[in-house]
Amino acid sequence: MAVTVRLKPEDEKRLDNLAKLTGRTKSYYIREAIEEKLEEMEDIYIAEQRIEKPEGKRWSLDELMRDDDLES
Repeated sequence: MAVTVRLKPEDEKRLDNLAKLTGRTKSYYIREAIEEKLEEMEDIYIAEQRIEKPEGKRWSLDELMRDDDLES
């Protein structure tokens, strides 16, 4: 899927420099950045949903710090 993204000139210059320094393509770094940010955003969304609609077992920090079997 083709997508067009407008970058600030300073970000485009940084991306160009990084690509030249490493021999990788700008597309490579754009994909990497999007994948990393998407994972972060998905984690935040999941955490917010679990706070709003708690389901299942929850453990306290003390329980997590102990070497207990948390599966039971």
